[in-house]
Amino acid sequence: MKKKYVSNSQESARMFKSDFLEGLSKVHFTVPLYIFVPVIAFCIYQDFDLSIGVLKFFELFFLGLFVWTFVEYIMHRFVFHYVPEGKEWAMRLHFIFHGVHHDYPSDAKRLVLPPSVSIPLASGFFFLFKAILPVNNIWGFFPGFILGYLFYDISHYAIHHFNFKGNIWKKIKQHHMLHHYQDPDKGYGVSSPLWDKIFRSDFLKK
Repeated sequence: MKKKYVSNSQESARMFKSDFLEGLSKVHFTVPLYIFVPVIAFCIYQDFDLSIGVLKFFELFFLGLFVWTFVEYIMHRFVFHYVPEGKEWAMRLHFIFHGVHHDYPSDAKRLVLPPSVSIPLASGFFFLFKAILPVNNIWGFFPGFILGYLFYDISHYAIHHFNFKGNIWKKIKQHHMLHHYQDPDKGYGVSSPLWDKIFRSDFLKK
């Protein structure tokens, strides 16, 4: 996705004629916390209610967190940045999902996934992992996976709107800003540049 247009406006272009649909496309950055922190708490409760064990829980939890970083990279690179050609409806869909963020990166209400997208995605991943993992392991794995998602969403908002003093956060912010303002075909990792380094989509360091 080669960048052709970037606006510093605090509000992006209207995407839907319907006020209802337009409202669904905007969300305050704290909303994912209200939805998914209870999900994390419920999973942890289920895990300990089934007496799976503390050590096993943390093994699965950190595995879920690690898997999220890979899913984040794959989705950002191959789903959000997939630009269809020749189909107007497909181009519009791409703009709705991610193109609008690159055109209006300062719009605070389009920096985290709206519930209309995040809830179906989380549900799909839950049933996918439940089918793949051994019985009951989902209750330790999924809260780590969802915590990774929450870190991604909230840190994405912070990267665009906060000024960081810590060196680690400065590097994370610089990585994402280069993705927006230098080359949108590199730097797909938002919460971590790990997979960019592995798959050689990182920025060249001078």
